[in-house]
Amino acid sequence: MHELSICGSIAEIVTRRASGRPVDTIHIRVGQLRQVVPDTLVYCWNIASADTPLDGSRLELEEIPARIKCRSCDAVSDLGEHPIMLCDTCDGADVEVITGQEFIVTALELAEV
Repeated sequence: MHELSICGSIAEIVTRRASGRPVDTIHIRVGQLRQVVPDTLVYCWNIASADTPLDGSRLELEEIPARIKCRSCDAVSDLGEHPIMLCDTCDGADVEVITGQEFIVTALELAEV
């Protein structure tokens, strides 16, 4: 369950950026290829933030689908639920991932004091 260690890193980033201000919501973009289980990440956040200044804050996740672009025919394809790195148009294997590898804290919503 690497989500717990990820939550520790998120807490460090958020604590540094919040500069002592109370945090209500942390917005995060998570790419499909990051091998993070969103529900587990949210569950681990509750554990990692307990008894800290971030206790009571919540994660708001935006899941980013995996997409590839074919270098041969320039077609863009969604990888779907079971990623196969082949172009949907020409069946070529010379592809590059254009979305789906993201993992970024995009915004903090500060709590009303």
